[in-house]
Amino acid sequence: MKNITESSSEYEHLDEMSVSALLEGMNEEDRKVYEAIQKTLPEIEKLVKAIVPRIKEGGRVFYIGAGTSGRLGVLDASELPPTFGVSDGIFIGLIAGGDIALRKAVENAEDDTKQAWKTLQDYEINEKDVVIGIAASGTTPYVIGGVKTARDNGLLTACITCNPNSPLGKAVDIPIEAVVGSEFVTGSTRLKSGTAQKMILNMISTVTMIQLGKVSGNKMVHMQLTNQKLVERGSRMLMDELDISYNEAKKLLRQHGSVSAALNSKR
Repeated sequence: MKNITESSSEYEHLDEMSVSALLEGMNEEDRKVYEAIQKTLPEIEKLVKAIVPRIKEGGRVFYIGAGTSGRLGVLDASELPPTFGVSDGIFIGLIAGGDIALRKAVENAEDDTKQAWKTLQDYEINEKDVVIGIAASGTTPYVIGGVKTARDNGLLTACITCNPNSPLGKAVDIPIEAVVGSEFVTGSTRLKSGTAQKMILNMISTVTMIQLGKVSGNKMVHMQLTNQKLVERGSRMLMDELDISYNEAKKLLRQHGSVSAALNSKR
């Protein structure tokens, strides 16, 4: 395996470049992310098509990762309940070292090959569930150990990595390998690799939610109305969909508690 994510940056003297040149360089590097993801769309599609029926049967999706990769998984999973009105137990993000590692690095946590599976067992994981390992390098022991054991126990496994033919990619059923090249700052995989991982997670979770009927037209009709901004957004949705006034929309929203329920009451 060639560890591309650790290869030297194409920019040799960052410390001598102007702010303008640094920003231009980073922006130019980020363009490569979109091209890399384009090549992975068939694998992403395969994964989404496998996830949807499992969730319909009561299954869940677990993201496991360490460091930036783990944080991105937790972030994506935590956004789904307010956005789509689903239970917080459908997509679950796990990070090496536990929740404290979201803010502060936990020493040696990513080197523990058994911890991910131990944590997954706390959720009474079963064959309806899907485990997605996230690791830019594709070599993180915590992630590899978790997906290997999950696969050995009959679960569907996938990964998101930025190195081709990595140990992680070889350990799963559906490897998604977004090869974005060397990082702007050598080895700093929170940059292009992290961006690619976040974009792929967006695709997986969003398209899954759409396929599960959580979007009507192009609107988040199942979103949780947890603040004034979202109440206003919901009111505008009802105004557009039902051709009613702002006051009528807001009254309807208060009566039914959600955009979807309000729409159903008028159909």
